Amino acid sequence: MSDAETASRLLEMSGLRDTDRDRYLACLLTPVSARGSIAALYAFNAEIARIRDLVREPLPGEMRLQYWRDLLEGSAHGSTEANPVAAALLETMAKHRLPVDALAGMIEARIFDLYDDPMETTAMFEGYAGETASALIQLSSLVLDAGAAAGAASMAGHAGVAQAIAGALLLMPAHRARGQLYLPLEILSAVGLDRESFLAGEDRARISAAIEAFAGLGLDHLRKARAAGALPRSLVPAYLTVALSEPVLTAAKRKGAAIFDGSLRPPQWRRQLRLLRASVTGAF
Repeated sequence: MSDAETASRLLEMSGLRDTDRDRYLACLLTPVSARGSIAALYAFNAEIARIRDLVREPLPGEMRLQYWRDLLEGSAHGSTEANPVAAALLETMAKHRLPVDALAGMIEARIFDLYDDPMETTAMFEGYAGETASALIQLSSLVLDAGAAAGAASMAGHAGVAQAIAGALLLMPAHRARGQLYLPLEILSAVGLDRESFLAGEDRARISAAIEAFAGLGLDHLRKARAAGALPRSLVPAYLTVALSEPVLTAAKRKGAAIFDGSLRPPQWRRQLRLLRASVTGAF
């Protein structure tokens, strides 16, 4: 089976088109030789990122995460062929000699998603983003060009934090509805709020100030990522979805508490156009 056929089969079987449409489209803009491996990483990320949405209690979520831990440790339950994402992930790890610790870190970070404990500080959120979004960018970079990836670690770190903040802002209405908070308490405290008052949603002025500060933090990390140096052309596919962050961050900073009244997500055609532009120009 050719690289193109393998990638196409995995994209179809993984369900990535439904679980993470933006990264699915980014895969289609990735060179065929790396598309299957990138799809495996993105599908794995989608699987562990959506666990909170699939379970009602933390324990079943912990059990789902344990499945992936066991897979990385070589003690998978049953045949991995029954799970196309698991099989593709193992193949990708072996083919590109990906660091197991980075993948394990992604799993461990997702424990936070299963509970309603708040982020205490901006540093705590940056650590969470580093273990999830930044790690995914860096692992994708290793697949695309291991040599170039080593020199772009700082760029990946900052880009991932910006992307994670944009994602948290997009999902903030849903998170707030179920009592979950990713906006750091450190930021809330600075504007005179706490977890309960933010979730109550009554003090719109202070909530707006908190959201503006959080979005500003994301824009600051995006600036730092862009200032980290020129993005090697070979690594551009790993950063395509980062290009979708700026419109979300700028809109959230402008709207403040009004993000609870409507979606921050730009129309599908705008996101696809932005992905295509980033693919052509190499600018995220």
